[in-house]
Amino acid sequence: MTAVITLCSASRLDHVRRQQRLLASAPVRRIIVWLDADAPPLSEFPGADMVHVPPGQLGLRLAAGRDRGAERALAAGEDLLVFLDADCLPGPDLLSRYRAAADAHPGAVLCGPVTYLPEGIRPENADALPALTAPHPARPAPPDHQNVVAGPDDHRLFWSLSFAVTAQTWRTVGGFDEAYEGYGGEDTDFGFTARARGVPLVWVGGAHAYHQYHPTSAPPWQHLDDILRNGKLFADRWGSWPMEGWLEAFAAAGAIERTPEGWQRTPVRAAGPA
Repeated sequence: MTAVITLCSASRLDHVRRQQRLLASAPVRRIIVWLDADAPPLSEFPGADMVHVPPGQLGLRLAAGRDRGAERALAAGEDLLVFLDADCLPGPDLLSRYRAAADAHPGAVLCGPVTYLPEGIRPENADALPALTAPHPARPAPPDHQNVVAGPDDHRLFWSLSFAVTAQTWRTVGGFDEAYEGYGGEDTDFGFTARARGVPLVWVGGAHAYHQYHPTSAPPWQHLDDILRNGKLFADRWGSWPMEGWLEAFAAAGAIERTPEGWQRTPVRAAGPA
């Protein structure tokens, strides 16, 4: 059986409500991992398993949340784990395409296309989604019912918005590294770990997810310190920095600079004499 694992916090509650309504009639185990310090709203999602992973000292524990959700699924005997971000809606064929891809590539990490919905578009049923399909251009999107085995360099493109693994593949990769707290880096680390352990990445055509709109900033200034901290953790392990586009944008704005030790905040220099 399939488990769908979603991380949730109060800031994404409306998104998850919409997502869970689309999943409620599917023959899957729904696992919602609550990331806020307060107790999870148990009455919000009848029929779903609730797991509470409160924040750590450095912020939300996204890596630990996915790991605890997977542990719940494995303990229940589920053989396919589908991870869907809080703000993502499942397309009508997402679950069936991930299942078919898992049958064809049981030892791979499976990634479907993601469409970013524009502001004001809030689909309430799955039938409305196919007409909105416009996969994000930064990731491959094979034709429906086609799977493409990625090249080894493509593991850098792994993102955790929507992906699936068999139970055995999850155990082979070993889950997410819980040293990452706060925003950024943990999903690229997962991709690199999969590559290091010989686990291929497969792009799954037709497994569409739809990212619901919410305001963002580019680059994400509110996450600057998380990105520097988690980026250094990644660089110390893998020899390169993730999230390079954002780092370059922060640098262009004068907020950070590259040093022999890596990226860091630009020192505040005292003003000279008037």
